[in-house]
Amino acid sequence: MKTIYTNGEVYTGELPLCQAFAVEQGRFVYAGSNEEAIRLKEEGDDVVDLEGRFVCAGFNDSHMHVINFGRFLGMANLAEHTDSLADVKAAMKAFIAERKPAAGTWVRGRGWNQDYFTDESRFPVRQDLDEISTEHPICLTRACGHVCVVNTMALRMLGMMDEKPSWKSEGTIQAEEGCIELGEDGKPNGIFRENAMDLVFACFPQPEKEDIKEMILQASGELNRYGITSSHSDDLLEFSQVSFQGIIDAYRELEAEGKMTIRVNQQSRFLDFNGLKEFTEQGYYTGWGDEWFRIGPMKLLGDGSLGARTAYMSQPYADDPSTRGIPIFTRKQLEEMIGYAHTHGMQIAIHAIGDGILDDILAGYEKALTEHPKADHRHGIVHCQVMRPDQIQKIQELSLHAYIQSIFLDYDIHIVEERVGRERAASSYNYRTLYDTVHTSNGSDCPVELPNVLAGIQCAVTRTTLKDHIGPYLPEQALTVKQAIDSFTKEGAHASFEEEIKGQIRPGMLADFVVLGKNPFAVDAEQIHKIPVCATYVGGICRYRREKEIG
Repeated sequence: MKTIYTNGEVYTGELPLCQAFAVEQGRFVYAGSNEEAIRLKEEGDDVVDLEGRFVCAGFNDSHMHVINFGRFLGMANLAEHTDSLADVKAAMKAFIAERKPAAGTWVRGRGWNQDYFTDESRFPVRQDLDEISTEHPICLTRACGHVCVVNTMALRMLGMMDEKPSWKSEGTIQAEEGCIELGEDGKPNGIFRENAMDLVFACFPQPEKEDIKEMILQASGELNRYGITSSHSDDLLEFSQVSFQGIIDAYRELEAEGKMTIRVNQQSRFLDFNGLKEFTEQGYYTGWGDEWFRIGPMKLLGDGSLGARTAYMSQPYADDPSTRGIPIFTRKQLEEMIGYAHTHGMQIAIHAIGDGILDDILAGYEKALTEHPKADHRHGIVHCQVMRPDQIQKIQELSLHAYIQSIFLDYDIHIVEERVGRERAASSYNYRTLYDTVHTSNGSDCPVELPNVLAGIQCAVTRTTLKDHIGPYLPEQALTVKQAIDSFTKEGAHASFEEEIKGQIRPGMLADFVVLGKNPFAVDAEQIHKIPVCATYVGGICRYRREKEIG
């Protein structure tokens, strides 16, 4: 039994647009004209009038964190309250008053960004959080996810407020690939950067498998609201005391129960060589799994974020010459893990925001590909932000995949030249250059940003911010509307070796599609982010419908 959709503006992955398509048993069986579609109708088939709405393949976010997003949905959303430090404090007080957690229970928020503060341009510290509550340990994570701050009660729980000789007033305590900042009194001021945050996160109550499954379901429902049907997700290290097998089991159980509403390509992150080796020795490799949940690349976190000045640069930050950021791995460690993954059935994707860590990553890729050539490896760089021309050339020479997040321009336009200087900024976020020379997919890094694909498409096309329209930043690096849509559909499928089964509306492909209220090819580019998602279908089944919409 088929469902035939007519009278639409249907982007199949190629132009011009067509009018209709048909779905049967979870796959597309036709795309073309209204007349031909109606001729396919047999007894029992349904016909749905799209009433002129735009349809394209379901959106594919090629880098995000599904389970982390599910956790975020239960926290205070500080992205909506980050105009000032006072706003952050007020929002947290209101959150506690509304939720009424038991005394001593952890309270969490995420999304603050000191660059937006209008009262004090600095990170919050423990004394600020003490003003929110002294009855609860509090942890507030920066929007980027690379810095958190806790209150004094939390530091006491960590045993860090005792008098210890190691608490010296030198500014920071180095943790492994991270740091703990000190205040003028020589004690921690509550700010934890990069891997040092794990000391805090280890204190949180650890979830049961059913809790994890609920986080996946909550996140999936929200992703469907944005038109997302597929996700490349970094989940395996989300909890300090939950093994990668526990995460995989949670996904597979949801699939067996018929509850999955997004398809997940797992960007399998590891902290060290031993974790990667254990994973492969248990029989996991890129492509293990099925159309709902599969193992994707080995994921490594190379450095931090630009906003937190923890992205690792080849030269000191222009606005803070005292630091170059924080590398998470040495070049030797990267070469070892890249080499092993490359020869043990794993595609590779490595987070790189600073040009300093990118030098080391590119060296690791070049070494592995020289020693063990492989034509269609599809290894890649996640973020591709601060880059030099020679590095862009090397990405092209090595045929690496670029996992970009065009939505980052909405914030980074405000700070990039100030952070890294005009010369390096001129070759950064060079999305058109990448798109024209290597496969380039798009994503949100959610919950760093909301998984708003249409906002990401607009930023890719306009190269301006969404609210105040600052820019355009390097306008010659803008994508066309077609390229931007493809970066969230066809290119995401290519990144996971799935370009033959999804990413386009084409006979034989999975019937994952999104119905929009307006045609992004036809509206003013600065209005794309306002286009409503009317409905989202996964495998031909409607997983989200906006009020009284089609079907």
